[in-house]
Amino acid sequence: MGARSGWRRAVVLLLAAITVGCNGQSATHGEPPGGKQTPTQTPTSPSADAGVSSPDGGTADAGQPDAGSTVPDAGAPVDAGTPVDAGTPPDAGPWPTEASLDYTQAFGLGTPQSVGLDEGLNLWLLDGDRIGVLRPGDLAPTWVRGIGQASQPFGYDSLAVGSTVICGGAAGRAYVGYRAAEMQPAAGISQRTYIPWPGEPGYSAQRFAEYQKGDLDVVKLTPDGGIALEEHLWRTTGASNKGRQVGIHNTNDFHYDEDRSVLNCARVTRGPHRGDVYITTNHGVTMIQGLTYNSHRHPGWYLYTDNSEWGSLQCPPMHALGIAPDGDVLVANEQMAGVLVPDGVLEDWDRELTWDGPVPWTFKGFDEALNGQADDDLWRAFEQTEGGTYYLGSASYGLWSMVPTSHTAASWTRVSGLPTSAIASLKATDDGALYIGTDGQGLWRLEPDGVTLSQVGGIAGSRVRQLVYEPTVTPSMLLVLTDQGLTVLRGP
Repeated sequence: MGARSGWRRAVVLLLAAITVGCNGQSATHGEPPGGKQTPTQTPTSPSADAGVSSPDGGTADAGQPDAGSTVPDAGAPVDAGTPVDAGTPPDAGPWPTEASLDYTQAFGLGTPQSVGLDEGLNLWLLDGDRIGVLRPGDLAPTWVRGIGQASQPFGYDSLAVGSTVICGGAAGRAYVGYRAAEMQPAAGISQRTYIPWPGEPGYSAQRFAEYQKGDLDVVKLTPDGGIALEEHLWRTTGASNKGRQVGIHNTNDFHYDEDRSVLNCARVTRGPHRGDVYITTNHGVTMIQGLTYNSHRHPGWYLYTDNSEWGSLQCPPMHALGIAPDGDVLVANEQMAGVLVPDGVLEDWDRELTWDGPVPWTFKGFDEALNGQADDDLWRAFEQTEGGTYYLGSASYGLWSMVPTSHTAASWTRVSGLPTSAIASLKATDDGALYIGTDGQGLWRLEPDGVTLSQVGGIAGSRVRQLVYEPTVTPSMLLVLTDQGLTVLRGP
Protein backbone atom coordinates (compact mmCIF):
# COMPACT_ATOMS: atom_id res chain seq x y z
CA MET A 1 0.00 0.00 0.00
CA GLY A 2 3.04 2.33 0.46
CA ALA A 3 1.91 5.94 0.50
CA ARG A 4 -1.60 4.86 1.40
CA SER A 5 -0.60 3.77 4.94
CA GLY A 6 -1.25 7.21 6.40
CA TRP A 7 -4.86 7.45 5.29
CA ARG A 8 -6.30 7.93 8.79
CA ARG A 9 -4.34 11.11 9.47
CA ALA A 10 -4.94 12.36 5.91
CA VAL A 11 -8.70 11.84 6.16
CA VAL A 12 -8.83 13.69 9.49
CA LEU A 13 -6.93 16.63 8.01
CA LEU A 14 -9.11 16.64 4.91
CA LEU A 15 -12.29 16.55 6.98
CA ALA A 16 -11.07 19.44 9.09
CA ALA A 17 -10.34 21.48 5.98
CA ILE A 18 -13.76 20.78 4.49
CA THR A 19 -15.95 21.23 7.55
CA VAL A 20 -14.29 24.11 9.46
CA GLY A 21 -36.86 -2.33 -20.46
CA CYS A 22 -40.55 -2.02 -21.39
CA ASN A 23 -40.57 1.57 -20.10
CA GLY A 24 -43.13 1.06 -17.38
CA GLN A 25 -45.46 -1.19 -19.38
CA SER A 26 -45.85 -4.94 -19.59
CA ALA A 27 -43.53 -6.48 -22.14
CA THR A 28 -44.46 -9.53 -24.14
CA HIS A 29 -42.62 -12.04 -26.24
CA GLY A 30 -43.22 -15.41 -27.80
CA GLU A 31 -41.91 -17.81 -25.17
CA PRO A 32 -44.29 -20.79 -24.78
CA PRO A 33 -45.15 -22.02 -21.28
CA GLY A 34 -42.45 -24.24 -19.84
CA GLY A 35 -39.74 -22.87 -22.18
CA LYS A 36 -37.18 -20.12 -21.59
CA GLN A 37 -36.98 -18.73 -23.87
CA THR A 38 -8.10 6.30 -24.92
CA PRO A 39 -10.09 8.49 -22.65
CA THR A 40 -9.00 11.21 -20.21
CA GLN A 41 -8.56 10.07 -16.63
CA THR A 42 -8.04 12.51 -13.80
CA PRO A 43 -7.78 12.12 -10.06
CA THR A 44 -9.98 14.98 -8.89
CA SER A 45 -9.77 17.03 -5.73
CA PRO A 46 -12.86 17.51 -3.56
CA SER A 47 -13.50 20.90 -5.11
CA ALA A 48 -12.88 20.00 -8.74
CA ASP A 49 -15.39 18.32 -11.06
CA ALA A 50 -17.03 16.64 -8.08
CA GLY A 51 -20.49 16.11 -9.39
CA VAL A 52 -21.00 17.77 -12.77
CA SER A 53 -21.76 15.56 -15.73
CA SER A 54 -20.84 16.85 -19.16
CA PRO A 55 -23.12 16.04 -22.09
CA ASP A 56 -20.05 15.40 -24.17
CA GLY A 57 -19.69 11.63 -24.37
CA GLY A 58 -16.31 11.76 -26.09
CA THR A 59 -15.29 9.85 -29.17
CA ALA A 60 -13.42 6.91 -27.69
CA ASP A 61 -13.94 3.40 -28.99
CA ALA A 62 -17.26 2.03 -27.72
CA GLY A 63 -15.57 -1.19 -26.73
CA GLN A 64 -17.70 -3.43 -28.95
CA PRO A 65 -15.98 -6.81 -29.25
CA ASP A 66 -14.32 -7.51 -32.58
CA ALA A 67 -15.42 -10.97 -33.71
CA GLY A 68 -12.14 -11.45 -35.52
CA SER A 69 -9.88 -10.39 -32.70
CA THR A 70 -8.30 -12.48 -29.98
CA VAL A 71 -10.68 -13.04 -27.12
CA PRO A 72 -9.41 -11.11 -24.09
CA ASP A 73 -8.42 -12.89 -20.91
CA ALA A 74 -11.48 -13.53 -18.75
CA GLY A 75 -9.47 -13.69 -15.55
CA ALA A 76 -9.28 -11.23 -12.68
CA PRO A 77 -8.43 -7.58 -13.39
CA VAL A 78 -5.02 -6.22 -12.59
CA ASP A 79 -4.18 -3.84 -9.72
CA ALA A 80 -7.24 -5.07 -7.90
CA GLY A 81 -6.35 -3.70 -4.50
CA THR A 82 -6.54 -5.85 -1.39
CA PRO A 83 -9.25 -8.50 -1.71
CA VAL A 84 -11.12 -9.78 1.30
CA ASP A 85 -10.15 -13.35 2.17
CA ALA A 86 -13.39 -15.33 2.39
CA GLY A 87 -11.75 -17.87 4.68
CA THR A 88 -10.54 -15.50 7.40
CA PRO A 89 -12.57 -13.73 10.08
CA PRO A 90 -13.81 -10.31 9.00
CA ASP A 91 -12.07 -7.18 10.25
CA ALA A 92 -12.65 -3.46 10.04
CA GLY A 93 -11.41 -3.24 6.48
CA PRO A 94 -9.57 -0.28 4.94
CA TRP A 95 -12.26 2.41 5.37
CA PRO A 96 -12.93 4.81 8.27
CA THR A 97 -14.84 3.25 11.16
CA GLU A 98 -16.82 6.30 12.31
CA ALA A 99 -20.44 5.38 12.99
CA SER A 100 -21.51 7.84 10.28
CA LEU A 101 -19.34 9.60 7.72
CA ASP A 102 -20.30 11.82 4.78
CA TYR A 103 -18.06 10.47 2.01
CA THR A 104 -19.11 13.19 -0.39
CA GLN A 105 -17.62 15.78 1.96
CA ALA A 106 -14.66 13.65 3.07
CA PHE A 107 -13.56 12.48 -0.37
CA GLY A 108 -15.17 14.89 -2.83
CA LEU A 109 -17.43 12.32 -4.47
CA GLY A 110 -20.05 14.77 -5.71
CA THR A 111 -23.53 13.35 -6.20
CA PRO A 112 -23.19 10.09 -8.15
CA GLN A 113 -26.31 8.29 -9.32
CA SER A 114 -25.07 4.85 -8.25
CA VAL A 115 -22.28 3.34 -6.12
CA GLY A 116 -20.87 -0.11 -5.40
CA LEU A 117 -18.05 -1.95 -3.63
CA ASP A 118 -16.00 -4.72 -5.22
CA GLU A 119 -14.36 -7.67 -3.44
CA GLY A 120 -11.25 -5.56 -2.87
CA LEU A 121 -13.43 -2.87 -1.22
CA ASN A 122 -12.74 -0.37 -3.97
CA LEU A 123 -15.63 2.10 -4.10
CA TRP A 124 -17.07 2.50 -7.61
CA LEU A 125 -19.10 5.53 -8.72
CA LEU A 126 -21.39 6.22 -11.68
CA ASP A 127 -22.33 9.74 -12.74
CA GLY A 128 -23.88 9.98 -16.20
CA ASP A 129 -21.14 9.25 -18.72
CA ARG A 130 -18.46 9.23 -15.99
CA ILE A 131 -17.18 6.22 -14.06
CA GLY A 132 -15.14 6.80 -10.91
CA VAL A 133 -13.27 4.75 -8.35
CA LEU A 134 -12.07 5.58 -4.85
CA ARG A 135 -9.46 3.08 -3.76
CA PRO A 136 -8.64 2.49 -0.10
CA GLY A 137 -6.14 5.17 0.86
CA ASP A 138 -7.13 7.63 -1.88
CA LEU A 139 -8.19 11.13 -0.85
CA ALA A 140 -10.33 11.69 -3.95
CA PRO A 141 -11.75 9.50 -6.70
CA THR A 142 -10.25 8.92 -10.12
CA TRP A 143 -12.74 9.49 -12.96
CA VAL A 144 -12.92 8.46 -16.58
CA ARG A 145 -15.61 9.41 -19.07
CA GLY A 146 -16.66 8.41 -22.54
CA ILE A 147 -15.79 4.71 -22.57
CA GLY A 148 -17.86 1.70 -23.61
CA GLN A 149 -21.53 2.43 -24.11
CA ALA A 150 -20.86 6.05 -23.08
CA SER A 151 -18.39 6.61 -25.92
CA GLN A 152 -21.18 8.29 -27.88
CA PRO A 153 -23.46 11.03 -26.54
CA PHE A 154 -26.49 9.39 -24.95
CA GLY A 155 -29.63 9.28 -27.08
CA TYR A 156 -32.24 6.99 -28.60
CA ASP A 157 -30.18 6.48 -31.76
CA SER A 158 -26.94 6.00 -29.84
CA LEU A 159 -25.40 3.06 -27.98
CA ALA A 160 -27.42 3.95 -24.89
CA VAL A 161 -30.15 6.30 -23.77
CA GLY A 162 -28.27 6.74 -20.49
CA SER A 163 -26.38 4.95 -17.74
CA THR A 164 -28.27 3.31 -14.87
CA VAL A 165 -26.34 1.46 -12.17
CA ILE A 166 -22.87 0.27 -11.11
CA CYS A 167 -21.86 -2.57 -8.81
CA GLY A 168 -18.58 -4.19 -7.89
CA GLY A 169 -17.46 -7.66 -8.84
CA ALA A 170 -14.09 -9.29 -8.28
CA ALA A 171 -11.42 -7.08 -6.76
CA GLY A 172 -10.69 -4.30 -9.25
CA ARG A 173 -13.71 -4.99 -11.46
CA ALA A 174 -17.11 -3.32 -11.77
CA TYR A 175 -20.24 -3.76 -13.89
CA VAL A 176 -21.91 -0.71 -15.44
CA GLY A 177 -25.49 -0.87 -16.65
CA TYR A 178 -27.10 1.14 -19.45
CA ARG A 179 -30.58 1.78 -20.79
CA ALA A 180 -31.69 1.32 -24.40
CA ALA A 181 -34.94 2.21 -26.12
CA GLU A 182 -37.55 -0.52 -26.38
CA MET A 183 -37.47 -2.39 -29.67
CA GLN A 184 -40.31 -1.86 -32.11
CA PRO A 185 -41.89 -4.46 -34.41
CA ALA A 186 -40.24 -4.90 -37.79
CA ALA A 187 -41.97 -5.63 -41.08
CA GLY A 188 -42.48 -9.34 -41.60
CA ILE A 189 -41.35 -10.27 -38.06
CA SER A 190 -44.02 -11.33 -35.57
CA GLN A 191 -41.89 -10.98 -32.44
CA ARG A 192 -40.73 -7.43 -31.79
CA THR A 193 -37.56 -8.55 -29.98
CA TYR A 194 -36.55 -11.05 -32.71
CA ILE A 195 -33.40 -10.12 -34.65
CA PRO A 196 -32.38 -12.16 -37.70
CA TRP A 197 -28.66 -12.68 -38.23
CA PRO A 198 -26.83 -12.06 -41.52
CA GLY A 199 -27.98 -14.55 -44.12
CA GLU A 200 -31.27 -15.28 -42.37
CA PRO A 201 -34.70 -14.24 -43.66
CA GLY A 202 -35.64 -10.74 -42.61
CA TYR A 203 -32.08 -9.62 -41.87
CA SER A 204 -31.41 -5.90 -41.87
CA ALA A 205 -28.22 -4.14 -40.79
CA GLN A 206 -30.22 -1.54 -38.91
CA ARG A 207 -32.09 -4.09 -36.84
CA PHE A 208 -28.95 -6.15 -36.25
CA ALA A 209 -27.30 -3.02 -34.83
CA GLU A 210 -29.85 -3.10 -32.00
CA TYR A 211 -27.71 -5.81 -30.42
CA GLN A 212 -25.06 -3.18 -29.74
CA LYS A 213 -27.31 -0.97 -27.60
CA GLY A 214 -27.74 -0.84 -23.84
CA ASP A 215 -26.78 -3.87 -21.75
CA LEU A 216 -23.70 -4.08 -19.54
CA ASP A 217 -20.08 -2.94 -19.65
CA VAL A 218 -17.33 -4.44 -17.51
CA VAL A 219 -14.61 -2.02 -16.37
CA LYS A 220 -11.41 -2.63 -14.43
CA LEU A 221 -8.61 -0.91 -12.58
CA THR A 222 -5.38 -0.56 -14.54
CA PRO A 223 -1.81 -0.89 -13.19
CA ASP A 224 -1.40 2.90 -13.17
CA GLY A 225 -4.52 3.38 -11.02
CA GLY A 226 -6.82 4.34 -13.88
CA ILE A 227 -10.04 2.83 -15.20
CA ALA A 228 -10.39 0.99 -18.50
CA LEU A 229 -13.12 -0.86 -20.35
CA GLU A 230 -12.55 -4.58 -19.92
CA GLU A 231 -15.27 -5.49 -22.40
CA HIS A 232 -18.94 -5.18 -23.26
CA LEU A 233 -20.32 -8.35 -21.65
CA TRP A 234 -21.07 -11.02 -24.27
CA ARG A 235 -19.89 -14.48 -23.16
CA THR A 236 -22.73 -16.81 -22.32
CA THR A 237 -23.52 -20.46 -21.67
CA GLY A 238 -25.94 -21.34 -24.47
CA ALA A 239 -24.61 -23.51 -27.29
CA SER A 240 -26.54 -21.50 -29.87
CA ASN A 241 -24.84 -18.32 -28.65
CA LYS A 242 -21.25 -19.51 -28.58
CA GLY A 243 -18.86 -16.90 -29.92
CA ARG A 244 -21.59 -14.38 -30.75
CA GLN A 245 -20.04 -11.16 -29.44
CA VAL A 246 -23.13 -8.95 -29.46
CA GLY A 247 -23.82 -8.16 -25.82
CA ILE A 248 -26.57 -9.73 -23.73
CA HIS A 249 -29.33 -11.66 -25.46
CA ASN A 250 -31.48 -14.70 -24.66
CA THR A 251 -29.28 -17.62 -23.72
CA ASN A 252 -31.74 -20.17 -25.09
CA ASP A 253 -32.16 -18.39 -28.45
CA PHE A 254 -29.75 -15.64 -29.55
CA HIS A 255 -32.33 -14.14 -31.94
CA TYR A 256 -34.16 -12.47 -29.04
CA ASP A 257 -32.75 -9.26 -27.57
CA GLU A 258 -34.86 -8.61 -24.50
CA ASP A 259 -32.48 -7.63 -21.69
CA ARG A 260 -31.68 -4.25 -23.19
CA SER A 261 -31.88 -2.01 -20.11
CA VAL A 262 -30.12 -2.85 -16.84
CA LEU A 263 -32.15 -1.56 -13.89
CA ASN A 264 -30.45 -3.02 -10.81
CA CYS A 265 -27.34 -4.94 -9.85
CA ALA A 266 -26.15 -6.91 -6.80
CA ARG A 267 -23.06 -8.89 -5.82
CA VAL A 268 -23.39 -11.89 -3.50
CA THR A 269 -21.21 -10.98 -0.52
CA ARG A 270 -21.04 -14.28 1.40
CA GLY A 271 -21.98 -17.92 1.42
CA PRO A 272 -21.13 -20.65 -1.09
CA HIS A 273 -22.04 -18.43 -4.05
CA ARG A 274 -20.01 -15.42 -2.97
CA GLY A 275 -18.89 -13.33 -5.94
CA ASP A 276 -21.84 -14.17 -8.19
CA VAL A 277 -23.49 -11.08 -9.66
CA TYR A 278 -27.13 -10.57 -10.62
CA ILE A 279 -28.65 -7.85 -12.74
CA THR A 280 -32.30 -7.07 -13.32
CA THR A 281 -33.43 -5.66 -16.62
CA ASN A 282 -36.48 -4.53 -18.53
CA HIS A 283 -37.37 -8.22 -18.82
CA GLY A 284 -35.99 -10.39 -16.00
CA VAL A 285 -33.02 -11.31 -13.82
CA THR A 286 -29.71 -12.44 -15.31
CA MET A 287 -26.88 -14.27 -13.52
CA ILE A 288 -23.19 -13.42 -14.08
CA GLN A 289 -20.01 -15.17 -13.07
CA GLY A 290 -16.92 -13.17 -14.01
CA LEU A 291 -17.31 -12.35 -17.69
CA THR A 292 -19.98 -14.95 -18.49
CA TYR A 293 -23.75 -14.58 -18.11
CA ASN A 294 -26.89 -16.67 -18.36
CA SER A 295 -30.23 -14.98 -18.99
CA HIS A 296 -32.94 -14.79 -17.78
CA ARG A 297 -35.67 -15.64 -15.25
CA HIS A 298 -38.89 -13.75 -14.58
CA PRO A 299 -42.03 -14.19 -12.45
CA GLY A 300 -44.24 -13.59 -15.45
CA TRP A 301 -47.79 -14.64 -16.20
CA TYR A 302 -49.72 -15.41 -19.38
CA LEU A 303 -52.46 -13.23 -20.79
CA TYR A 304 -54.80 -15.26 -23.01
CA THR A 305 -56.79 -13.34 -25.60
CA ASP A 306 -58.66 -14.25 -28.78
CA ASN A 307 -58.46 -17.96 -27.96
CA SER A 308 -54.70 -17.93 -28.45
CA GLU A 309 -53.02 -21.25 -27.70
CA TRP A 310 -50.12 -19.94 -25.63
CA GLY A 311 -51.18 -16.48 -24.61
CA SER A 312 -48.83 -13.56 -24.20
CA LEU A 313 -46.16 -13.69 -21.47
CA GLN A 314 -46.27 -10.55 -19.34
CA CYS A 315 -42.80 -9.50 -18.15
CA PRO A 316 -42.73 -5.87 -17.03
CA PRO A 317 -39.48 -4.10 -16.09
CA MET A 318 -37.79 -5.60 -13.03
CA HIS A 319 -36.33 -3.06 -10.59
CA ALA A 320 -36.42 -4.95 -7.28
CA LEU A 321 -33.45 -7.21 -6.50
CA GLY A 322 -32.23 -8.61 -3.19
CA ILE A 323 -30.11 -11.44 -1.81
CA ALA A 324 -31.70 -13.23 1.16
CA PRO A 325 -29.64 -14.26 4.21
CA ASP A 326 -29.60 -17.86 2.92
CA GLY A 327 -28.57 -16.80 -0.60
CA ASP A 328 -31.98 -16.93 -2.29
CA VAL A 329 -32.43 -14.39 -5.08
CA LEU A 330 -35.38 -12.05 -4.50
CA VAL A 331 -36.87 -10.26 -7.50
CA ALA A 332 -39.99 -8.28 -8.29
CA ASN A 333 -41.16 -6.62 -11.47
CA GLU A 334 -43.99 -4.10 -11.68
CA GLN A 335 -46.65 -6.77 -11.08
CA MET A 336 -45.19 -9.90 -9.47
CA ALA A 337 -42.60 -11.02 -6.95
CA GLY A 338 -40.54 -14.19 -6.91
CA VAL A 339 -37.98 -16.10 -4.84
CA LEU A 340 -35.38 -18.22 -6.65
CA VAL A 341 -33.00 -20.77 -5.12
CA PRO A 342 -29.70 -20.75 -7.07
CA ASP A 343 -27.39 -23.74 -7.09
CA GLY A 344 -24.33 -21.75 -8.14
CA VAL A 345 -24.08 -23.46 -11.52
CA LEU A 346 -24.32 -20.81 -14.23
CA GLU A 347 -25.60 -23.23 -16.87
CA ASP A 348 -28.56 -24.11 -14.65
CA TRP A 349 -29.85 -20.58 -14.19
CA ASP A 350 -32.26 -20.43 -17.15
CA ARG A 351 -33.64 -23.99 -16.79
CA GLU A 352 -37.23 -22.99 -16.09
CA LEU A 353 -39.07 -25.88 -14.45
CA THR A 354 -41.02 -23.58 -12.13
CA TRP A 355 -41.27 -25.37 -8.76
CA ASP A 356 -38.78 -28.10 -9.66
CA GLY A 357 -35.42 -28.31 -11.39
CA PRO A 358 -31.98 -27.11 -10.37
CA VAL A 359 -33.05 -23.47 -9.76
CA PRO A 360 -36.67 -23.59 -8.58
CA TRP A 361 -39.02 -20.83 -7.58
CA THR A 362 -40.17 -21.22 -3.98
CA PHE A 363 -42.63 -18.36 -4.43
CA LYS A 364 -44.08 -16.60 -7.44
CA GLY A 365 -47.13 -14.42 -6.87
CA PHE A 366 -48.64 -10.96 -6.53
CA ASP A 367 -50.03 -8.72 -3.78
CA GLU A 368 -53.72 -9.61 -3.73
CA ALA A 369 -54.27 -7.07 -0.92
CA LEU A 370 -53.09 -4.23 -3.14
CA ASN A 371 -53.99 -4.87 -6.78
CA GLY A 372 -54.96 -7.47 -9.30
CA GLN A 373 -52.31 -9.45 -11.11
CA ALA A 374 -52.42 -7.23 -14.20
CA ASP A 375 -52.05 -3.98 -12.23
CA ASP A 376 -48.69 -2.31 -11.74
CA ASP A 377 -47.56 -2.31 -8.12
CA LEU A 378 -44.31 -0.52 -9.01
CA TRP A 379 -42.02 -2.65 -6.83
CA ARG A 380 -38.60 -1.06 -6.35
CA ALA A 381 -37.00 -3.18 -3.60
CA PHE A 382 -37.27 -6.69 -2.12
CA GLU A 383 -35.46 -7.86 1.04
CA GLN A 384 -35.67 -10.57 3.69
CA THR A 385 -34.66 -9.79 7.27
CA GLU A 386 -32.70 -12.06 9.58
CA GLY A 387 -36.02 -12.91 11.25
CA GLY A 388 -37.30 -14.36 7.96
CA THR A 389 -39.90 -11.75 6.99
CA TYR A 390 -39.98 -10.56 3.39
CA TYR A 391 -40.45 -6.86 2.68
CA LEU A 392 -41.25 -5.15 -0.62
CA GLY A 393 -41.15 -1.43 -1.30
CA SER A 394 -43.26 0.27 -3.96
CA ALA A 395 -42.60 3.56 -5.70
CA SER A 396 -46.21 4.59 -5.01
CA TYR A 397 -47.87 2.13 -2.59
CA GLY A 398 -45.55 2.07 0.41
CA LEU A 399 -43.82 -0.73 2.32
CA TRP A 400 -45.35 -4.22 2.55
CA SER A 401 -44.46 -7.30 4.56
CA MET A 402 -45.05 -10.65 2.90
CA VAL A 403 -45.35 -14.16 4.37
CA PRO A 404 -45.80 -16.91 1.73
CA THR A 405 -48.57 -19.39 2.41
CA SER A 406 -48.00 -21.45 -0.75
CA HIS A 407 -45.97 -21.31 -3.95
CA THR A 408 -48.31 -18.66 -5.36
CA ALA A 409 -50.11 -17.04 -2.42
CA ALA A 410 -49.01 -15.03 0.58
CA SER A 411 -50.24 -12.93 3.46
CA TRP A 412 -49.55 -9.28 2.56
CA THR A 413 -49.62 -6.48 5.16
CA ARG A 414 -48.89 -2.82 4.58
CA VAL A 415 -46.43 -1.39 7.13
CA SER A 416 -47.79 1.79 8.66
CA GLY A 417 -45.94 4.71 10.22
CA LEU A 418 -43.85 5.98 7.33
CA PRO A 419 -44.41 9.59 6.21
CA THR A 420 -44.53 8.67 2.52
CA SER A 421 -45.66 5.91 0.17
CA ALA A 422 -42.69 6.42 -2.15
CA ILE A 423 -40.11 3.73 -1.36
CA ALA A 424 -36.90 3.75 -3.40
CA SER A 425 -34.65 1.18 -1.71
CA LEU A 426 -34.54 -1.37 1.13
CA LYS A 427 -31.69 -3.15 2.86
CA ALA A 428 -31.84 -5.81 5.58
CA THR A 429 -28.86 -5.79 7.96
CA ASP A 430 -27.26 -8.37 10.22
CA ASP A 431 -28.74 -6.87 13.38
CA GLY A 432 -32.20 -7.91 12.16
CA ALA A 433 -33.30 -4.42 11.14
CA LEU A 434 -34.62 -3.16 7.82
CA TYR A 435 -33.40 0.16 6.42
CA ILE A 436 -35.92 1.97 4.27
CA GLY A 437 -34.85 4.54 1.69
CA THR A 438 -37.68 6.87 0.72
CA ASP A 439 -38.02 9.19 -2.24
CA GLY A 440 -38.40 12.49 -0.41
CA GLN A 441 -38.44 11.69 3.32
CA GLY A 442 -34.94 10.39 3.97
CA LEU A 443 -33.76 7.13 5.54
CA TRP A 444 -35.78 5.13 8.09
CA ARG A 445 -35.07 2.05 10.22
CA LEU A 446 -37.55 -0.68 11.09
CA GLU A 447 -36.47 -2.59 14.19
CA PRO A 448 -36.36 -6.40 14.32
CA ASP A 449 -39.75 -6.38 16.07
CA GLY A 450 -41.30 -5.34 12.74
CA VAL A 451 -43.15 -2.48 14.42
CA THR A 452 -40.81 0.21 15.72
CA LEU A 453 -39.89 2.82 13.11
CA SER A 454 -37.47 5.73 13.44
CA GLN A 455 -35.82 8.15 11.06
CA VAL A 456 -32.05 7.88 10.72
CA GLY A 457 -30.40 11.24 11.35
CA GLY A 458 -27.18 12.63 9.95
CA ILE A 459 -27.95 11.71 6.35
CA ALA A 460 -27.62 14.56 3.86
CA GLY A 461 -30.46 14.57 1.35
CA SER A 462 -34.09 13.50 1.45
CA ARG A 463 -34.26 11.34 -1.69
CA VAL A 464 -32.53 8.00 -1.16
CA ARG A 465 -31.28 6.62 -4.46
CA GLN A 466 -29.59 3.42 -3.35
CA LEU A 467 -28.63 1.31 -0.32
CA VAL A 468 -25.62 -1.02 -0.50
CA TYR A 469 -24.65 -3.36 2.36
CA GLU A 470 -21.16 -4.78 2.93
CA PRO A 471 -21.20 -7.36 5.77
CA THR A 472 -17.68 -8.73 5.22
CA VAL A 473 -16.10 -6.08 7.45
CA THR A 474 -16.64 -5.37 11.14
CA PRO A 475 -18.33 -3.02 11.79
CA SER A 476 -20.39 -3.67 8.66
CA MET A 477 -20.88 -0.89 6.10
CA LEU A 478 -24.20 0.49 4.89
CA LEU A 479 -23.78 2.84 1.95
CA VAL A 480 -26.61 5.38 1.79
CA LEU A 481 -26.70 7.26 -1.52
CA THR A 482 -29.03 10.26 -1.73
CA ASP A 483 -29.62 13.24 -3.97
CA GLN A 484 -26.92 15.06 -1.96
CA GLY A 485 -24.24 12.40 -1.99
CA LEU A 486 -22.97 9.33 -0.14
CA THR A 487 -22.99 8.68 3.61
CA VAL A 488 -21.59 5.45 5.07
CA LEU A 489 -22.92 3.98 8.32
CA ARG A 490 -20.75 1.49 10.19
CA GLY A 491 -22.25 -1.24 12.34
CA PRO A 492 -25.87 -1.93 11.30
